[in-house]
Amino acid sequence: MFRHDDNRKWYAVIMNVTPDKIGAMGCDEIDIIDVKIDDLMLRDILLQQEGYYPGYHMNKGNWITIVLDGTVVFDEVCRMIDASYEITASAKKKQKFRQPKEWIIPANPKYYDIEHAFDNTDEIDWKQGAGIIKGDTVFMYVGSPVSAILYKCKVTEVDIPCDYEDKNLKITALMKIKLQKRYKPDKFTFDRLKSEYGIYAVRGPRGIPNSLSAALK
Repeated sequence: MFRHDDNRKWYAVIMNVTPDKIGAMGCDEIDIIDVKIDDLMLRDILLQQEGYYPGYHMNKGNWITIVLDGTVVFDEVCRMIDASYEITASAKKKQKFRQPKEWIIPANPKYYDIEHAFDNTDEIDWKQGAGIIKGDTVFMYVGSPVSAILYKCKVTEVDIPCDYEDKNLKITALMKIKLQKRYKPDKFTFDRLKSEYGIYAVRGPRGIPNSLSAALK
């Protein structure tokens, strides 16, 4: 059996069984692998194909058995194992699998001179927002009196330890962000974000609508 090292959940089990155990024909023992599947429609489609059977010795609703005799090509078996690995992974591990996302993050010029942060460097440390991972893109919204998106940055490193707290701010982890693009203060103003894109507040990291993403590019 194959388990995740953190949550100890199974994602694959290889066994040697007689064909009658899975509802197949024959007498000689066969090698099989059980993997988890979360798409019930795909599961039903696969069960109509040769080499696939309801999960043996597992929950037949979310597991599927694949016969390892070459009927199902090797690449497809590997793909099914990869999918099962992701399905059963912990929340923290799943964050590493997901595709890069785009975020708007706030910056308060009252507490940090963000307008000059990139004057002498193209990479700075910044408070890490919940859900943000390496490879994500962050658009920095600078609060009043600027009230506009000023920078597009790529997240190059996360989970940098930090222990900082004052009456206005608490930081437990930092991320490194690298400048990719600057915007004029009158381009993506709060009024425009509100009227054209339905963004009425930027109090913490938040995703952005596709229309704004396209405009920011």
